[in-house]
Amino acid sequence: MSTTPTTPRRRVQPVQWAVLAFLLVLTGVLLAVTTGGNDGAEDAASAGPAQDAPAAGDRGRAADDPDGPAAEVVEPEAPRTLETARRDPDDPLADGPVDAPVTLVVYSDYQCPFCALWSQQTLPVMREYAAAGQLRIEWRDVNVFGVDSARAARAAYAAGLQGAFWEYKEALFADGDRPPPELLTDEGLAALAADLGLDTQRYAADVASGEVGAAVQANADEGAAIGAYSTPSFLVGGVPVVGAQPTEVFVAAVEDALARAAG
Repeated sequence: MSTTPTTPRRRVQPVQWAVLAFLLVLTGVLLAVTTGGNDGAEDAASAGPAQDAPAAGDRGRAADDPDGPAAEVVEPEAPRTLETARRDPDDPLADGPVDAPVTLVVYSDYQCPFCALWSQQTLPVMREYAAAGQLRIEWRDVNVFGVDSARAARAAYAAGLQGAFWEYKEALFADGDRPPPELLTDEGLAALAADLGLDTQRYAADVASGEVGAAVQANADEGAAIGAYSTPSFLVGGVPVVGAQPTEVFVAAVEDALARAAG
């Protein structure tokens, strides 16, 4: 990469209470995957009130045999991650090499003003990492704001099939703001495709196709499945980051992920 961002690093901090839903659902998904279900929780619930904690000298020994051998001490595990990156070479909403060491999955909505702000302020820096081969960016439109968002997502996906997703998305988020309602109509979206020089006949066919509809729905379903109801939401190397936080937060997250990947 020709330039390395020099902004100070900050810890990732949640910016709104809605992040709890995202993180709680992520925790549930991770527990289901890593433990094979909630049998342990059900056993604990049926075991009755917890007993008093043992004294320091008794910890690690069986409750019915305090003089017996010490139980195995299990060290706390490192924080788990959730990796949803597909690394599909034919993904029309992706940037960066398929085998990049770190992935950034973006969950966004075209009626979300904070998504537009992040797209203008931070995405260009993330794309520098992608251009340097260090980052794979995969975009998911989750359409939590309704029909107009889903219509724009289909249009952007159709543009992507002509290799113009990023240009189309940037036009929708012009000036770092969400698009006006008239741009999110069928007519407005088609006019934008024409303005960008796309094949308008192919664009119209793709927008109406079942293939594009299914792909857009799959992205929205993935966002719902992991609890990405607050937009924008992100997974940087599988680690959740929620909200249009300052660019240096994402730079720090990517650098940390790169260090883990190299470690």
